Amino acid sequence: MKYSWLILIFPVLSFLVNGAIFSPLRLKKIAGYFSISMALLSMAFALVLAAGFDFKGDALLWSWEWLPLLSETFGEISLKISFYCDAISVMMLVVITVISFLVNIYSVGYMKDDPSAERFFALLSLFSFSMLGLVVSSNLIQMYIFWELVGISSYLLIGFWYHKPSAVAASKQAFILTRFADSFFLLGILLIGFLLNSFDFSKWNNPQILGIVNTVVSHRWLAVASVLVFIGAWGKSAMFPLHIWLPNAMEGPTPVSSIIHSATMVVAGVYLTARLFPFFASIGTVLEVAAFIGAFTAFFAAVIACTQKDIKRILAYSTLSQLGYMMFALGVGGLTASMFHVFTHAFFKCMLFLVAGAVIHAVHSNNLDEMGGLRKKMPFAYFSCLIGCLAIAGIPPFSGFWSKDEILLSAWVAGNYPVFFIGLFTGGLTAFYMFRMFFLTFHGKARSELTHVHEDPWMTFPIVVLAIPSAVIGFLVHGFVAGERSVQWLPIAAASMGVFGFAVAWLLYARKGTSAEAALETDIRSPLYKVVYNKFYFDEMYYSFTRSFLIKCVAGFFKAFDHYVIDAIGDFIADVLQWLGRAVRMAQNGSFALYASIFVTGIVFGMLILYTSH
Repeated sequence: MKYSWLILIFPVLSFLVNGAIFSPLRLKKIAGYFSISMALLSMAFALVLAAGFDFKGDALLWSWEWLPLLSETFGEISLKISFYCDAISVMMLVVITVISFLVNIYSVGYMKDDPSAERFFALLSLFSFSMLGLVVSSNLIQMYIFWELVGISSYLLIGFWYHKPSAVAASKQAFILTRFADSFFLLGILLIGFLLNSFDFSKWNNPQILGIVNTVVSHRWLAVASVLVFIGAWGKSAMFPLHIWLPNAMEGPTPVSSIIHSATMVVAGVYLTARLFPFFASIGTVLEVAAFIGAFTAFFAAVIACTQKDIKRILAYSTLSQLGYMMFALGVGGLTASMFHVFTHAFFKCMLFLVAGAVIHAVHSNNLDEMGGLRKKMPFAYFSCLIGCLAIAGIPPFSGFWSKDEILLSAWVAGNYPVFFIGLFTGGLTAFYMFRMFFLTFHGKARSELTHVHEDPWMTFPIVVLAIPSAVIGFLVHGFVAGERSVQWLPIAAASMGVFGFAVAWLLYARKGTSAEAALETDIRSPLYKVVYNKFYFDEMYYSFTRSFLIKCVAGFFKAFDHYVIDAIGDFIADVLQWLGRAVRMAQNGSFALYASIFVTGIVFGMLILYTSH
């Protein structure tokens, strides 16, 4: 614990060395190896910290006060950079460092032909540092600083291939939408600091302290502050309707998609809600919103995933759906269940994205129409993907079953039956779209040329490693996180929905005598399919709103106001001053006769004024 700060220093060192030395020298192999070594050291220190940590308590391992504030408005506030540990943050440290290490290994194979691989490894390290700093924050100001670092590094990674217009558009969309939500987050932070005279979690994120505060501070203003902060989490975790940036973020390299969608950026919103759970619970408004929005997002994204053909977009909408599970779990009071699902989801979702990248690397296409027949060509990817699909489908004994069961149990025990049944039904949809993707990718006849398809060792190793926790980690950890509550029939119902979804996918896309091409063509002919395939035209509505209303109407109004009012006032003042200047220049022309006449005229007018005043 004494050297815990090194967990953050190693990725910073990787970012600086790769960006300042290896990138200009074009040493991409050395950059990859150095990035892997720094990620390995960071992971080792995180695992040692976790091994010696008491998960029933918390600790402030170190703290540095960088800006003490003494003001009449805020009272006494000190801003600190700290390393705060509790069960949630230590779990996130382990997940982030493990995922980062494996993604760095994978990236050596994936980016070997990219001329800017050194820059990629530098940005990947910056992203890891930003997320690590976020999860160990002891106060909202520190969290916001790293929150924004996560935003800028994800923007750079999503738009890494800046020569592609689609990548540039996706990075700008992600940046703008998350900044929109972050502006509310910042307002909420400032309002909380004003109301509670502190930004530290330890001073106000405590039920006893909040009970005292609620008797002094207006509950209405605390509710407003809590909603403002939650909007930041809403945008970062891409909850509906701020969800459209996440599927479009697939324009970045697959390792970026993997690390963003598994346990880092998109989970930051869930982590923020979990970190402030006592504060939100004491007020109540936010958790009610989280339950509704989370359940709707889970179902909405799962429906869209059932129709997509781009393998990365299927996984992107799957991430949206799983984030919905995590968020509605928090909404119904299932803090432990939500964090358990964050933990299990990180491994199988990261692995599934890496499998998708390996498949895309092999067939040179993201489209399911051009896949199929890869089972024998890519056996490691095949069996790993099978494990990942079983895990996310919630089929026992794989990891996703245990965490989803805890989430559904939390909703049932809380008496929120609409959310429970939405979550249960969405589990069946999850199994269907994941095995649809699996069968269309690996089974049936090849729908493209597979002569040169093979598995890259650098890419295969992290996939196989991640398949292990995807299979067993839920069962191993379940005993530590499960509560005493139980509903005997619930695990059977949840598993049955997963099996049902698997069976439907097998009947449509993998049963003997079934043609994948015919099945896909049948899907396309359905009008309902077209609506869902086009994401309910939500992207089109978004672009129409931004272009027709925000740009043409709102921006047009302000442009006209600026031109015809602000500029006109400025031009009028300039004209008046210019006219006065000309008048002065005409008067100061050096003519004695003019000066004398002005002098005499002034005396005459002065005498007249004095005479009339008496």
